[in-house]
Amino acid sequence: MSVTLAQRFLEERKIPYEGREYDFRVKGAEYASEALGWPPEAMIKTLVAVLDKDLTLALMPADREMSLKNLARHAGAKAARMATVEEAQKATGYLVGGISPFGTKKTMPVWMEESLLSFDTVGINGGRRGFIIFLKASAVQSSLAARTAHLSI
Repeated sequence: MSVTLAQRFLEERKIPYEGREYDFRVKGAEYASEALGWPPEAMIKTLVAVLDKDLTLALMPADREMSLKNLARHAGAKAARMATVEEAQKATGYLVGGISPFGTKKTMPVWMEESLLSFDTVGINGGRRGFIIFLKASAVQSSLAARTAHLSI
């Protein structure tokens, strides 16, 4: 398999990671968590949201649902909605089910559920369906300049 933009992003910054493939059958971090035997609370799903009119990324544990209200409040936005599939794919350069916050086509602000920082190592999509990157939660936060907050419902 070819190197993804997410891998290039991490390698350029000399951020250590381990990539693992799994049999992609169902979209979602919960499925990836189960397929790889990784705790869902330490598996990150990358969501694309629209705050007022600007796109943003939200990193959430696989086992939690994001509150758009909490995201908007923390970001100081008046309105929030989930991006459409088309908006998400165009902005990130990745297919839904393979969206990584690393190496996106468009630079966007990143928000991270604060509970993720309680884990040393987390799993996150590596830029294609069926490919997860494992790395330090602190490296995810620092490499993306992600702001942390309680985003869960």
